[in-house]
Amino acid sequence: MAILPLLLCLLPLAPASSPPQSATPSPCPRRCRCQTQSLPLSVLCPGAGLLFVPPSLDRRAAELRLADNFIASVRRRDLANMTGLLHLSLSRNTIRHVAAGAFADLRALRALHLDGNRLTSLGEGQLRGLVNLRHLILSNNQLAALAAGALDDCAETLEDLDLSYNNLEQLPWEALGRLGNVNTLGLDHNLLASVPAGAFSRLHKLARLDMTSNRLTTIPPDPLFSRLPLLARPRGSPASALVLAFGGNPLHCNCELVWLRRLAREDDLEACASPPALGGRYFWAVGEEEFVCEPPVVTHRSPPLAVPAGRPAALRCRAVGDPEPRVRWVSPQGRLLGNSSRARAFPNGTLELLVTEPGDGGIFTCIAANAAGEATAAVELTVGPPPPPQLANSTSCDPPRDGDPDALTPPSAASASAKAVDTGPPTDRGVQVTEHGATAALVQWPDQQPIPGIRMYQIQYNSSADDILVYRMIPADSHSFLLTDLASGRAYDLCVLAVYEDSATGLTATRPVGCAHFSTEPALRPCGAPHAPFLGGTMIIALGGVIVASVLVFIFVLLMRYKVHGGQPPGKAKTPAPVSSVCSQTNGALGPTPTPAPPAPEPAALRAHTVVQLDCEPWGPGHEPVGP
Repeated sequence: MAILPLLLCLLPLAPASSPPQSATPSPCPRRCRCQTQSLPLSVLCPGAGLLFVPPSLDRRAAELRLADNFIASVRRRDLANMTGLLHLSLSRNTIRHVAAGAFADLRALRALHLDGNRLTSLGEGQLRGLVNLRHLILSNNQLAALAAGALDDCAETLEDLDLSYNNLEQLPWEALGRLGNVNTLGLDHNLLASVPAGAFSRLHKLARLDMTSNRLTTIPPDPLFSRLPLLARPRGSPASALVLAFGGNPLHCNCELVWLRRLAREDDLEACASPPALGGRYFWAVGEEEFVCEPPVVTHRSPPLAVPAGRPAALRCRAVGDPEPRVRWVSPQGRLLGNSSRARAFPNGTLELLVTEPGDGGIFTCIAANAAGEATAAVELTVGPPPPPQLANSTSCDPPRDGDPDALTPPSAASASAKAVDTGPPTDRGVQVTEHGATAALVQWPDQQPIPGIRMYQIQYNSSADDILVYRMIPADSHSFLLTDLASGRAYDLCVLAVYEDSATGLTATRPVGCAHFSTEPALRPCGAPHAPFLGGTMIIALGGVIVASVLVFIFVLLMRYKVHGGQPPGKAKTPAPVSSVCSQTNGALGPTPTPAPPAPEPAALRAHTVVQLDCEPWGPGHEPVGP
């Protein structure tokens, strides 16, 4: 009991209990290296063979490197509550899917590396919450679609956007135009075929634009390119210059790229892919006077068309030029027509009136325009009275086609309509097509004295069966050309253009000489041999007859040989007649020899014949019978 008072005396000397400690940091994931001794905290797991984001991450980390692993997806909970993360690297994994809101808690994140993965699209919710993001690297994926709102949360802070080495054919250009702070924009090695005009005009801080190795045939003018000097390489470039790279594109070097050729820029490896005269030449080595365009020429238009009211009608117009002209239609009232509830305009130049009314008749005007000028053509449409209603016992189920005469149309009007359809566009007196056969035609045109400095003539023609335009370049001293690659029985539209040097501007220009419409003759049908089924049946019958005749002859020969040999087969000997003795015993009197009895038939089992030879002496008076 003496020990208890001693313990009570020592109790006040015990140290006070320490205050509760904060939660211990999460352990470092396996195969990772963690820097937790000093700030900022880092979790480094490159090349660790991870299949998913480790769940035991320290949520206080400021840097997380998960590159060169096998992570296939990023889930919503993988990066939850990591509000202090500044740098995230998921490069060179196998990520195919990023959950919506997967980065929603990373509001302090400044750099996100997702390059070298297998992403095919980027939606609007996958980058939500990245309000402080400055560097977004999405190169070397399989991106084919980028949503218009995918970059909304980081549009004001983003400085570096890399979309290179993907499969992008279209981009949300309006969304890219709102990236006011972007400094570097990488669009190279994609499938972009066009860039809208003014797409980069609001990117005032843009210092590097890479559009290398796409499918761009032209680059439209942009105010940004005229404000800043253009350079080809970033080394030593001033801060107020724009490094522009557009090599590896099939550039069509015509007048639409003169603005780019006039810009002050050092030489680089950009080259022209077309037209044929400039194909393969370095872009910056082509003179400005060689960047020419061709005005449009209408090569095909619909003939005068007559349809009953309430039926659809299609008006067609085809034009050629360089660049490809855009076709528009103007109604007889002078209104520009487009897509509406009653009409549809197609990019190929076709105007379709879904339901015609009596007031729609008149002259429609087709306008084909490009950078070099415009051309017009008139198409007449006649809208007749509506057709009578179909009777109940009517056997006609299909309505008449566009341009076909109505059942109640008089024969004279029907023949006139058919004649109008077959006539086609009028032929220009300056161009004549003569001596046209089934596959060839001779084209002639007069000498163009009013046009000085003609370099060559160009013939453009195509068949009514397709829209493929064929070009032929003719020397300036020629006024005729024989076309030998035509198809028989087709209608052709042909135009001749004069290529000359404009003395006022010093540039190469073109002027239409005239157009013509002609048809090739149908090919003569050769006299063919009888059809294969007929020949085959005849041969079978003939062969069968020969076989039957041969069999009959063979049977006849066998029968004849059988008769010749006496009813015995030719391979066996004839059976001898049975032998009978001519000697007979008598009682001594001569008398008539009795007829011998027929021999008894041999048994069926005996097949051999026995020949008995008897030596008989003549019987007379001097011969006595020998007795016993």
